[in-house]
Amino acid sequence: MSDTTALIFGFNNYSVEILKNVENEYDSVKVYSLREDNVKTEGYSIGHFDLSDNWQEMEDEIDIEKAVAFCVLEETAENVFLVISLRATYENLSIIAVASHKEDANKLLMAGANKVIPLVETTADIITNMLENPISNDVLHEILYEESALKIAQIKIGKESHFKDEELSSIDWSHYNGIIVLSVMHKDMKSEFIYSSKAKRHVIQEDDVLVVVGYEQDIQDFEKKIGSNRYVSWNNWSW
Repeated sequence: MSDTTALIFGFNNYSVEILKNVENEYDSVKVYSLREDNVKTEGYSIGHFDLSDNWQEMEDEIDIEKAVAFCVLEETAENVFLVISLRATYENLSIIAVASHKEDANKLLMAGANKVIPLVETTADIITNMLENPISNDVLHEILYEESALKIAQIKIGKESHFKDEELSSIDWSHYNGIIVLSVMHKDMKSEFIYSSKAKRHVIQEDDVLVVVGYEQDIQDFEKKIGSNRYVSWNNWSW
């Protein structure tokens, strides 16, 4: 366990997940919200803060020299301002922020964040966890097919695809709006989730299959952009 304090700014689904993942890694974890009503949320000890640049109250509670900050505010402008404020006040503070888009990530890095976590990766990880958990299959089926227009499709890498011979980790998925790539299926039909350490090192080969989630038009656009065609459509798939 580290003797560092984790500071989480923002109270939402992402901050709750961060809390669950870091609470055993740090000596203490403190969560702060811009909303005063969150302070009384059952099951969580939450402090209130504003964006006034006055961090004295926080300094009275913790050793800021032994802290890492997670900036998880939902409004990009507020998150950027928060990072600027923290960096201006604490030159050596480790700051980790979340971003919805690559442009937001660049803004946060310029504002002073040490690391930015793209939410597109976080979202894909959430879906990955659902797929790995058999209990969630029925729920996932309802989300994807009965209550929304989202679909799962398999895209087979063709001979002319510009993904061919590319390493998975080198691909900027933000260029393909509306698409979440879940896994890659090899010629021998072994499947790996793209965010696993092994899959990230995989070099895409002809006849590999990418399993993707998206709306129909976005899936069609994705096929055209990468020069590959749908292998199997699961539009009418049932578990």
